[in-house]
Amino acid sequence: MSGDVSDRAADILIIGAGAAGLAAAVMAARQHPQYRILLLESTSRPASKLLLTGGGRCNLTNRAVTPHDFSGSSLHAIKKVLGAFTVPQTVEFFRSLDVSLHEEEHGKLFPASGNAHTIRNALLDRAESLGVRILTKQKVDCIRRKADGFDISTPQTFFTAPRILLATGGCSYPRTGSDGGGYDLARSCGHTIIPTMPALVPLALAGQFHRDLAGISHDVELTLLMGNKRIRTAGSLLWTHFGITGPAVLDISGHWLRGKLEGLQPVLTASLVPGENSASVEQWLLDVAADHPKMSLQKALSSRMPARLAAAVLVELKADGTTALAHLSKESRRHVHSALLAWPLPVVDSRGYDHAEVTAGGVPLKEVNLATMESRLCPGLFLAGEVLDVTGRVGGFNLQWAWSSAWVAARGLTMDNAALPQAEASPDPGRHH
Repeated sequence: MSGDVSDRAADILIIGAGAAGLAAAVMAARQHPQYRILLLESTSRPASKLLLTGGGRCNLTNRAVTPHDFSGSSLHAIKKVLGAFTVPQTVEFFRSLDVSLHEEEHGKLFPASGNAHTIRNALLDRAESLGVRILTKQKVDCIRRKADGFDISTPQTFFTAPRILLATGGCSYPRTGSDGGGYDLARSCGHTIIPTMPALVPLALAGQFHRDLAGISHDVELTLLMGNKRIRTAGSLLWTHFGITGPAVLDISGHWLRGKLEGLQPVLTASLVPGENSASVEQWLLDVAADHPKMSLQKALSSRMPARLAAAVLVELKADGTTALAHLSKESRRHVHSALLAWPLPVVDSRGYDHAEVTAGGVPLKEVNLATMESRLCPGLFLAGEVLDVTGRVGGFNLQWAWSSAWVAARGLTMDNAALPQAEASPDPGRHH
């Protein structure tokens, strides 16, 4: 896998052997097998982050993907890239790599093997069979634009290529090599960087309420208030010793962090009775009281949520859970149902990049030609994947962005063949930047 560094010239050089980089290498090599394609990876193990996705099973896309499943600098721009390489095309691409997929709840698509290694190995094997050279332990620290292309240097050596693809990922799971270095490389080529932050990340809470509930999972509706802006998500929430996680929490976490960064004082609450409103919850309590007047308040709440959660809620509200519903005053009833609809979640921070699935922020899409993923500021530089300011929600959406942006980039890297100079013989090995 380490490859031979004696030949330092390439027609196309890709920085980052993650999902987007590997896919782009395969796609470009298929379109133009005569090109010398070189892929540089900073770690000793390409696509190691891919092995962590979907709980190690790799949720690689979703049956239904729309721009509204994403946040970023431009939903219109996201739509254009997603439309260029759709979910059916993604399924067909992996079928061509001898990987069959199966669908699970909420439209999530996984390899039929149930193992993320299947996806990683299929990409690596096909890249190598197509002649793509993959060099590991080659962390790019400098890109220099020159008249006929680029000089790309690492601590060990340097490379040259007329066109390069930046597919370095973000900052999440830094132990896999995603250390944010790609943003510095993009900045050095003239790009601006929208401030980055963890996304799809668990949230830490103040206080003690969550600690005794660790391990309990249930459905909620979350509401985030930031000034005049209101954002809602729904799904499962998991209480932990540090705070909260689960799909609903992960989906809203990036918005909370962005609001905090912008000084909007975000406030997060949870409806513990999803799908209900004030009138319907009060009517439910009245109906249960009419049908079962001796039923205790705690037993009634336990019919709608985990019993431990119901007990903790009543303790926090200083409400007597043994009170029969028939004896519950109007004031107490409304106090309870108001709390159920907007339970405070006092977020203090996220769990950081070590626990974040993706990074929000990055290179804004307005600085990229969406038909080719080529930089508008640095001709010959292309960008794909997480280094761009695009963040999908939980469910395979971020990997679909990787595949779609990789395909568009591969098309851009190999189009206008006459204008793509073939790599010359290896430059003087003594030259180093």
